[in-house]
Amino acid sequence: MKQILVAMMVMFSGLAMAQTFTLQSNPSLAITGTSTMHDWEMKSNTATGTLKGTMSGNSLSAIQNLEVVMKATTLKSGKAGMDKKAYEAMKTNSHANASFKLSSAKKSGNTWTMTGNFTFAGTTKAVTLNVSESTSGGVITLSGSHKFNLTDYKITPPTALMGTIKTGDAVEVKFNVKFK
Repeated sequence: MKQILVAMMVMFSGLAMAQTFTLQSNPSLAITGTSTMHDWEMKSNTATGTLKGTMSGNSLSAIQNLEVVMKATTLKSGKAGMDKKAYEAMKTNSHANASFKLSSAKKSGNTWTMTGNFTFAGTTKAVTLNVSESTSGGVITLSGSHKFNLTDYKITPPTALMGTIKTGDAVEVKFNVKFK
């Protein structure tokens, strides 16, 4: 009986176990776009999240779960008037958070194809993201971007000065997040 237990321990010791990692402070999150006046960017370094994955050597070999949530009003442009118009358009009074929740992930080299649900301004859409991974010192860094139209999420592009300045419909979310 002792030999069977030892054999089972040896056999299962080589199996990788899923671990849970926590989003580290100061993530780099941004949304960029255009307007009739100038290009613009709003940045946030505040979010929460978890990643459940399996490490193989110094990189992830599988991701079972991933979720990142950001309070939309943490996005800042450096211009209070622009921020106010953006928050109104994003309906932050009734939909405080933007989030991504993973459905599936497939790896090729150091790039993941992640499919999941992106929720923005209260509307949820299935999206596919190409995400780069790098791991160093036990910290997993995931970076990438996602282009979409504001109107896809039922957001009317903001205007200013009685409609003379108009925000473009096409925007891009960029992210660089670290999990440990």
